[in-house]
Amino acid sequence: MSFGQGGPSWGPEDSGTPDWAALAEESAARSRRRKWLMIGGGAVATAAVAAIVATAVITTGGKSEPRTNASELPGPADLPSDPSVPQPSFSSVAPAPPPDPRDYIGDAGKDRAPVTVDAFFPGRKLTMGDRVYAKGATNRTTSCAATTQGALGPILTGNGCDQVIRATYSKDGVAVTVGLAVFGTEAEAKKAAQQASGGIASLEGAGVPTFCRGGSICRRTANSYGRYAYFTVGGFTSGKNVTKADKGVFAVGDDLTDFTFRQIHHRGEVQASAAAAAPTT
Repeated sequence: MSFGQGGPSWGPEDSGTPDWAALAEESAARSRRRKWLMIGGGAVATAAVAAIVATAVITTGGKSEPRTNASELPGPADLPSDPSVPQPSFSSVAPAPPPDPRDYIGDAGKDRAPVTVDAFFPGRKLTMGDRVYAKGATNRTTSCAATTQGALGPILTGNGCDQVIRATYSKDGVAVTVGLAVFGTEAEAKKAAQQASGGIASLEGAGVPTFCRGGSICRRTANSYGRYAYFTVGGFTSGKNVTKADKGVFAVGDDLTDFTFRQIHHRGEVQASAAAAAPTT
């Protein structure tokens, strides 16, 4: 007796008893086929998922780029060198240091910028921090002694003074005149400041009345920087005598001497920068 394909069969010698051994062998064969199909399908699925994950990891902006592990990059010694490509070269000679601004304000031979009132005291007012001073009268003359009081005149001329520039600033009833004396060398200016006696004469005008004249006690200072000596005289426009307790007078004088020093130094910086930028031959 027999059935269709895949059905049970009986042996010819036992017409009524199934061939159990044959049936068991056929069942085992079918089981082995299903097992291999399941294993093969799982491997395909795993490979597909791995491919999707790998694609997602290396894809940026819709474009896939190969990634290289950092440990696989060649070291500097492994990189090939092309002898035809020029290699950088470095000079063993150190560059020259930048010019010193003091070199350009210490000697008339290098200090060639114009000497004018506006070059040192520009604008119509002076601002120092939160303090604002009104600019009064200004004056420039080659008659150095005419700008002084007491013994300062002969000291300036005796040390070779070329000219004096004066400017007055005022605030809240206090006025200060600064006098900038110009010399040929730093040594001349320094000596004039050290020998200073008497002082610069106050300069009235442009809204500032006469002050520090007629015996009034005022504060006087003397300094030098480069080939410039600068002097101040400061006091009350009312004629009141100045005492050590009058901090306002001292503050105005200190601000003006500080500003004058900065202007001289800036003059040196500008000329030193121009020299550094000039082409060498």
